[in-house]
Amino acid sequence: MHVPDGFIDAPTSAVTGVVAAGALAVSLRGARRELDERTAPLAGLVAAFIFAVQMLNFPVAAGTSGHLLGGALAAILVGPCTAVLCVSVVLLMQGVLFADGGLTALGVNITDMAIVTTVVSYAVFRGLLAVLPRKRRSVSVASFVAALVSVPAAAVAFTLIYAVGGTTDVSIGKVATAMIGVHVLIGIGEAVITALTVGAVIAVRPDLVHGARGLRQRLRLRVNGALVDAPAPTAPVAARTSRRTLWVTGLVTSLVLAGFVSFYASANPDGLEKVAHDKGIDKKEEKHAASGSPLADYGVKDVSDARLSGGLAGVIGVGVTVVAGSAVFWALRRRRSDDVSPVNTGV
Repeated sequence: MHVPDGFIDAPTSAVTGVVAAGALAVSLRGARRELDERTAPLAGLVAAFIFAVQMLNFPVAAGTSGHLLGGALAAILVGPCTAVLCVSVVLLMQGVLFADGGLTALGVNITDMAIVTTVVSYAVFRGLLAVLPRKRRSVSVASFVAALVSVPAAAVAFTLIYAVGGTTDVSIGKVATAMIGVHVLIGIGEAVITALTVGAVIAVRPDLVHGARGLRQRLRLRVNGALVDAPAPTAPVAARTSRRTLWVTGLVTSLVLAGFVSFYASANPDGLEKVAHDKGIDKKEEKHAASGSPLADYGVKDVSDARLSGGLAGVIGVGVTVVAGSAVFWALRRRRSDDVSPVNTGV
């Protein structure tokens, strides 16, 4: 789904850039409300995990592959505003360091992959939780459906953007049919990864999952024939693992996925690449401005062994992403702390 330079004309790219900038500004303010000292470290880890899993292309149809977009996963784990920032950090790292996704198309990619996927998936997720039983299993079910819907929604968004500012004369109907069709299949993989990951985190630290907050139903007792809420427990349920253990486990998992497992990912073009080639959308694709980067195309320059080159690039990518993401989210958390300090409350 990473749109290269040259697919979308300059005016449309500029407009999506403005949209993306506005959404990021709103998300920065919203993330200050979502993040605290417990969840800020998790947000940086989520960005690194999304980067790692996006390196794992999986086959979905003859000659086509797909990979995680991550908007639904991030929104459910750390909140929708923080999720937009998480995916945007990943896209920025990929575009600048790995020449993946055009730099002039960065606004398109943030709008499509960060904003659309997050907004659509979180709306679906919350809608389902409103009607499903208030249990942890419902979070996994809602996560699956939300992630599944978010991917074809992103395909629709790209088609609309292309209809406005596409640089080649291609039938929009054919583009829409091909894009939505293949991305429904990719959405199944997205849904499985999202539901399994959310379920794994809920199993050990449900208190850290933004989408699971407030799910536990209050016990109700019958008193004199009427149902009343039982008193809330005086002590919280003990966590199965510490935050530090969860963070280290997640980081090690991300490093293993990017540094080792990624070598075995599908080499087939992803959904957008396949459709672009088949329909002629890529006729005016431009050379990436960062094509000379030492990490371009997810390999380390001058390292001849493909496995070692790709593994090193993946490890570097995870490291840079977790540092950049954590810096952003820790800064936001500190800003929130400053905002609620006694000096600023007028007390």
